[in-house]
Amino acid sequence: MKYRSRTEIVAMILEAANGGTTKTKIMYKAFLSYSQLREYLSVLIENNLIEYLEGSPIYKTTEKGMTFLKMNNEIEALLVTTSRISKVIDN
Repeated sequence: MKYRSRTEIVAMILEAANGGTTKTKIMYKAFLSYSQLREYLSVLIENNLIEYLEGSPIYKTTEKGMTFLKMNNEIEALLVTTSRISKVIDN
């Protein structure tokens, strides 16, 4: 697997937790070790991007987290478009 930025990892975690899921499923979907997952979940909860549903083993992406994902996807789309334009111009 290629090197991933922290932003990419956060986006993968938020995608995995969209709708609610367990730590284990997030860990496998985001390709993280348990220790990495614990660190990221701590930061994401602290910043209100993900929430832990008390009384259950479920983590869920918050509205703020969904906004982050939407903005991240828009930026990625812009970068892909810019990359395509650059290739056309260079050729």
